Amino acid sequence: MSAHYMNSTMWGFPSQVLPSLKEKHGEFMLRELVNRWGNHKVMVRWLSRFFNYLERYFIARKALPSLQEVGLTCFRNLVYQEIKAEVRDSVILLIDQEREGEQIDRALLKNVVDIFVEIGMGKMDYYVTDFEEAMLADTAVYYSRKASNWIQEDSCSDHKLKAEECLKREKDRVSHYLYSSTEQKLLEKVQHELLFVYSKQLLEKEHS
Repeated sequence: MSAHYMNSTMWGFPSQVLPSLKEKHGEFMLRELVNRWGNHKVMVRWLSRFFNYLERYFIARKALPSLQEVGLTCFRNLVYQEIKAEVRDSVILLIDQEREGEQIDRALLKNVVDIFVEIGMGKMDYYVTDFEEAMLADTAVYYSRKASNWIQEDSCSDHKLKAEECLKREKDRVSHYLYSSTEQKLLEKVQHELLFVYSKQLLEKEHS
């Protein structure tokens, strides 16, 4: 009976979460996700303590996945896989809004970005494939658009000053809500689009 209760709870609770997430969008959906993910982790911890004897003896002896692992897997399969694209796009949209000077909730972004890592049980695979790659691609598009305008309007020195400021701001973003492993890749994208692509034109402006 205990095993049946544990199994039905682990799989039943996440399936109830998805409808509440799908009826929300953008920042509201992200807030709901953070709340639901937090509740799920609390439930998994509670079940792990409740079934402590089962965890320590039966599961260990049978070399079965831990209750913690089963709980995370349930959420990943039933919830995360269904909404990860919208979550990714919503986070990237907020990052671009901040790049445009808007105020955003950085704490919220940090909590959401952490989910990409936690859902992989501490490994960076989901963070990289489900979020970072798309975010870096969007970064390239964003700064390519900026650079194409600046190269027409600004002097060489002004262009470089703007590029330096952008690099500082991207480093600041990493420190607040991205992972340190992203920093070099992010800065390389920015440098490439703002400076390398237009290096010839910048040199010509500098010597004109």
